[in-house]
This record gives sequence, C-alpha cells and structure tokens, in this order.
Amino acid sequence: MKLLIMGRPGAGKGTQAVNIREYYQIPHISTGDMFRAAIKNQTKLGKEAQRYMDQGALVPDEVTIGIVEERLSEPDCQKGFLLDGFPRTIAQAEALDKYLTKNGVQLDAVLDVDVPADILVRRMVGRRVCKNCGATYHVEFNPPKAEGICDVCGKPLIQRADDTEQTAVNRLAVYDKQTAPLLEFYAKKNILKTVNGNQPLSKVFEDIKVVLGD
Repeated sequence: MKLLIMGRPGAGKGTQAVNIREYYQIPHISTGDMFRAAIKNQTKLGKEAQRYMDQGALVPDEVTIGIVEERLSEPDCQKGFLLDGFPRTIAQAEALDKYLTKNGVQLDAVLDVDVPADILVRRMVGRRVCKNCGATYHVEFNPPKAEGICDVCGKPLIQRADDTEQTAVNRLAVYDKQTAPLLEFYAKKNILKTVNGNQPLSKVFEDIKVVLGD
C-alpha cells in the first residue's frame, strides 16, 4: 500500500495513521519525523533544513522534496508507505508525482478524513489538558470526573492557547485554503477516497479498510 492521508486539524488523522501503519505494516512518514531524522543523521539536506529552521524561516520546497525523496528511497518503503503532512501544495504534489513515476511507483489512494468544520471547532475548543502529567480531556466528549481536575494526578486542567474558538476557526480556514486545490488534484486522478471522520474511531478505520478494498 502506497498511501497519503489528509484531514483538517482535529479530524483524527493521527490516530488513523497509527491504525494504518500497524494493520498494513507500512512505515508512517510524517514531515516532522523526516526532518528530525535527516537533521539527526546530518544528511546534506538535513543540514540545509536545519539552517532555515534555526533562522525561524520556512524550509523551501526543494529541500523538503529532497528530504521526502531520501526517505522514500530507504528499504522499508519498498513494500509501501503512508505519507502524512506532505505534500501541502500543488508544487509539492507535482514533484512527488515526478519522483514516483521516475521510480515506477504510484499512489494507491489519497485518504481524506472528512469532518465538518463546526464539529472540529467544538472538538478543539472543548479540549482540556493537564499541565502536570499531559492527560487530555474534553468538556463534552471525554470530561474528567471532577470538573477542571485531572483524573490521573488531581492537578488543574488548562485550555491551551491554540484551542480558542478564534484560533480553531483560523487554523481550519488556512488548511482549507491550502488543501482544497490538493483534493481537486487527486480527485482528477481518481485516487481520492473520502472517509467520514465524524463517527467512532473504530468505525472510521473500518471505513478506511473498505475504501482500500480490504
């Protein structure tokens, strides 16, 4: 299986990526992991990426694409892979296409875990985190036993600064603006598979297996 997973912030994409990795026994390749590995291994592109990151600048497309190509050329990707967080732009998608075609490979499917924006805002705004032990809750979907208090360690729960309604709405707007062209790009190739993410996590994964023909 050679897959790409997409989804708005808060759609549960990370959970499904883990399920896919374990079920299909393929490496889960996220942009963050790739950057960290390239920097840790001090590859030429890793050093270049670090130079931009140290300056607080965005890593240019050609460096990001190079790091992805390095990762996809490793032996564990020969039987399949799950890309997560790349591509983010049409230019990156075209570069990925070019690389895969050159190597006689093609994506089997692009999975879009779709959850309506208003549901995602509710998910993000209601999130609460224990600053002490890191346990996470939700005021509506997974409340603690005592309001505002962590079940695990008894410390107060906080709402993270990026979980306010305005921040959530802004994040979703940015994602939709960047990603809509990508969804169209892959829909034209007839490999876009949309899965309803607004249901129990186990049901979402069952649906993923169905659209992948399992």
